[in-house]
Amino acid sequence: MTHEHGDHNGVEAVGGDPVVLRSTAGSLESPAGQVTAIASEHDERAGTERGPNTIFRFELDGVRVCHLGDFGQSGLRDEQAQAIGEVDLLFIPVGAGPTIGARQAVDIVGRLAPRWVVPMHYRTPRIGFLETVDEFLALCPSVERIAGDTFDTADLPPSEGPLVVVPAAP
Repeated sequence: MTHEHGDHNGVEAVGGDPVVLRSTAGSLESPAGQVTAIASEHDERAGTERGPNTIFRFELDGVRVCHLGDFGQSGLRDEQAQAIGEVDLLFIPVGAGPTIGARQAVDIVGRLAPRWVVPMHYRTPRIGFLETVDEFLALCPSVERIAGDTFDTADLPPSEGPLVVVPAAP
């Protein structure tokens, strides 16, 4: 798929032999178990500018994970929030541009109330066309920066509300 900011090929970035799931909605089987795909949009105009986006929800080792993908709506619709359900670990775009920005992301975090939040889709040394993660982090009371690009949820400190986990950019 070609985006306005260049080619997107996550398979090349991940390496190995990943399974690719392609769906806009429904229940899918994967090597990791059942995955729920929830239809959403990549823009605030019903997908008419940037097309559809899929929110993926799944469970790994008892951790309920939600990945919002290139979510660009102004907020979650009630039926989307209901389909997502309870979330432990939320991956959410925060860099604005073709997706939501910091304030919209904070609203969604408040609505879903996950235990951990990983901001994504923001400016790094390798991605220069988005906003930085700074505004989002300034709006969040609990932030834990990770020295590496991976982490184990069992090693994270306790937090009163959602803990924003910021791995080092690869």
